[in-house]
Amino acid sequence: MAGQGRGADGKRPADGRALLAGVMVPLVTPMDRPGRPSAPAADALLGALAAAGARSLMLFGSNGEGPLLPTAQLGDFAAGVAKRWRELTGGGPVLVNVTAPGTAEALARAEAVLPAAPDALVLSPPVYFHHRHDEIVTHYAAMAGLGVPVVAYNAPRYSNPLTPALLDEVTELAHLVGIKDSSGDLALFGHALAAARRRDDFGVSQGAEGQALDALRLGADGVVPGVANLAPGAAVELFRAHREGRDGDAWRAQQVIDEVLALHTVRPGVPAVKAVLAGRGLCPPHVAAPFTPCSDDERRTLLDLLAPLDAHLIRV
Repeated sequence: MAGQGRGADGKRPADGRALLAGVMVPLVTPMDRPGRPSAPAADALLGALAAAGARSLMLFGSNGEGPLLPTAQLGDFAAGVAKRWRELTGGGPVLVNVTAPGTAEALARAEAVLPAAPDALVLSPPVYFHHRHDEIVTHYAAMAGLGVPVVAYNAPRYSNPLTPALLDEVTELAHLVGIKDSSGDLALFGHALAAARRRDDFGVSQGAEGQALDALRLGADGVVPGVANLAPGAAVELFRAHREGRDGDAWRAQQVIDEVLALHTVRPGVPAVKAVLAGRGLCPPHVAAPFTPCSDDERRTLLDLLAPLDAHLIRV
């Protein structure tokens, strides 16, 4: 196929467009006690997500508290969740985020999760230090020898940004098969799409939840909304309605997603999502330090806020 290269191991890389198609859930990390991931604790949530029609998972992103989890804790959780998800979905893709401050740690995190047989690794540019263009490209190139496809993750809130020039260059790396963009910059997203379409195997997904429908209309292959942990049905309906040309239904699904996102006005981030899931019997409220669980007042406010949306929320 035009535009496809071969990886360092001589194998043709995965089809990134197929890999990133549909709704991918950036899974929260259920824990059996504060800071300790537990695959068994994820079982109810995985079942509910699969029943709602979610297609694939991404582990250890920002919703998964990945940067707060030690490398030694990643492998067993990833393997257990991947096994269960594939059982539930008939082999649905599981991607694993290995973003780290430096290349050595990213490689160590990748090695730790290889027993889970991830369909792809997800990697942002390095975090903490500001790095030059060539250093970021080298960071991505270092993943070529692992024999696993890589999806670039643009999350400039947390890491060095993937600029248009970097997007042009990293899309030429044969082992990179896609990009997830969470920048919220639709002009940059358009550039990512243009760079990706120079290859027919390079996928593009949108991680900015409020722009999911906009991105699909621009040509995104799929979406990765954190809110899909809570409202997977709305995310799946948005994607299906767009694909089927049901514009009004797609717009209404986007509205539901926007309304659910209001929970972050009570308590931003993962603790709020886990508090709501705990209230629905789907995930313990435990989080990784320095996060703390929602207070009783926060939990009551969250549940009251989302009560009118109950029909759209995940259920056992």
